[in-house]
Amino acid sequence: MTSHTTPAVPVREHLRSLEDGDVVSAFLGGEERAFEELVDRYQGRLLNFVYRTIGDRDRAEDLVQEVFIRVYRHIGRFDRSKKFSTWIYTIASNLAKNELRNRSRNPLVLFQTIKAKFEDEERPLQFEDVHSRPDDLFRKRHLREMVEQSVGQLPTHHREVFVLRELEGKSYEEIADITGVNLGTVKSRLNRARTAFADIIAPLVR
Repeated sequence: MTSHTTPAVPVREHLRSLEDGDVVSAFLGGEERAFEELVDRYQGRLLNFVYRTIGDRDRAEDLVQEVFIRVYRHIGRFDRSKKFSTWIYTIASNLAKNELRNRSRNPLVLFQTIKAKFEDEERPLQFEDVHSRPDDLFRKRHLREMVEQSVGQLPTHHREVFVLRELEGKSYEEIADITGVNLGTVKSRLNRARTAFADIIAPLVR
């Protein structure tokens, strides 16, 4: 038994040092622990993304489990010349969109940050500063509640690109790959989403 367990720590440390594509290659080469490394890298990020998109944490946890089931089953089809993050986010995005299609209500989206301007070089945005005074944190948390409601009112296809860009920090090109639309459509939807978001939230923050 010990001969099987002693290499575990160095193997995991080695896997942690690899790029995503090399971790995928290790898994396809028979190293089962490589899949655990992919789960460690992406579980939290995907949970945040899906939760912010559909607004239901319990359901988001179920969907993220389904994401990894699909990854495990179909990882052999993954084109290793492409980014793994784009592929797994695409799976998560499709499951989230299917979930929203099956609902009759508009979900609230947990959107953790807001800024008056959307500078491209400042992604992903940060919301709370741990060094802020308590009254500042209170105001920011109150603002976040308004942000949740405002983002939840955006149309699904606008909300998706808004969350991917403004919160997840994805490039326009990666958003195009994840959502399956062309670059021009991504930029158009994002501009409309930003404008709509500003219009919705403006009366709340005056």
